[in-house]
Amino acid sequence: MAVTSVPIRIGYCMSLTGPVAGNTGSARLAHDIWCEDINGRGGLLGRPVELVYYDDHADAARVPGLYRRLLDQDKVDLVVGGYGTNTVLPALPLIAQRQRFFVGLMALGANNELGYPNYFAMIPTGPDPNAALTEGFFALAAEQQPRSTTAALLSADAEFSRNPVLGAKANAAKYGIEIVHEATYPLGTEDFGPVVDAVADSGCDVLFLCSYLDDSVALVRTISAHRFRPRLVGGAMIGPQNTAVRTALGPLLNGFVNYEYWAPVPTMMFPGVRELLATYQSRAAAAGVDLLGHYMAPLAYAQLQVVAQAVEATGGLEDASLSEYARSATFPTVMGDVEFGVNGEWRRPRVLQVQFQGVSGHDVDQFRSAGGQVVVSPPSFVSGELISPYANARPQSSGTRNGGSHAVSDR
Repeated sequence: MAVTSVPIRIGYCMSLTGPVAGNTGSARLAHDIWCEDINGRGGLLGRPVELVYYDDHADAARVPGLYRRLLDQDKVDLVVGGYGTNTVLPALPLIAQRQRFFVGLMALGANNELGYPNYFAMIPTGPDPNAALTEGFFALAAEQQPRSTTAALLSADAEFSRNPVLGAKANAAKYGIEIVHEATYPLGTEDFGPVVDAVADSGCDVLFLCSYLDDSVALVRTISAHRFRPRLVGGAMIGPQNTAVRTALGPLLNGFVNYEYWAPVPTMMFPGVRELLATYQSRAAAAGVDLLGHYMAPLAYAQLQVVAQAVEATGGLEDASLSEYARSATFPTVMGDVEFGVNGEWRRPRVLQVQFQGVSGHDVDQFRSAGGQVVVSPPSFVSGELISPYANARPQSSGTRNGGSHAVSDR
């Protein structure tokens, strides 16, 4: 097919500035690499592809207006979702009104209430996203010997944490784990000592955290320096997936268990993912983004692979045809085979629980491969065994701090 000069234009907005700019920058680089790759193969339908994107400045109120601009002024041919619930959710009512084909990126349960049939989610949390994000964590707690039976839930008081906490409560009940303490803290909290003191006073076996970037860093530091010794700690922390956070915390991460969507283990080396990450990593430093890209790049690249495969299979850009195809197709991607089900979520969940083990120092290279991070759930992707973060330790409910200053961890 001869290539014409009229591009196929794909439009979206992303939070390129603000608190999630690090992740969106990684996604944008992956999108740019995909665009170069597809154009290097002749484009789509014999036409080059062009990406048109705007910064929503992490302000959900800006999102509908930016998509109106893309559709009405820029006249883009296709639209996709930006990164995260805070961008995808406010876009959906307009997208539904216009009946557009729409593939979102890492938005957790964004379509649960609207149920828009032409929406598809590039996030491996499956048809019950609230539960899937946290089920592996509580399943691991229930499998410990001796079995963990009590848990504390600690989360940021923010919109992004509400769904994971609902899922955590449901999974705790499913696995017979009693919630003995639940607390939220305001974003911007600087001193987490009193927060962790209160958790320690509960005497819980398991500490589930739902935290956000800077909060995650502060919590890891506080818990590591505290006398409190939970038998399992982690869960739904946003931050430890990022290379800069990992290298900053280094050995303090050892023992923490957290969700991931992709990890550099043999079971997840899907076709094309090595090549994508090699290209991404060769350009990441100059682009000022996450040096490894494990968290964002595979999913962002796969998002546009889905769009491209739907366009090629249907032979056009008609939203209804693209949506109908996507509902029943299997998409081979750098994230493996993807199928969509209820509310456009993945038909089958594939959320990993990864435990940091053997992290030594703060060098980035130890995170490039499977070393330092062990997949401990689900069974089909396991790369090693769960270890106790504090061998032979039991939770302490009193005397957690000495004279108000944190004791040094012997981890």
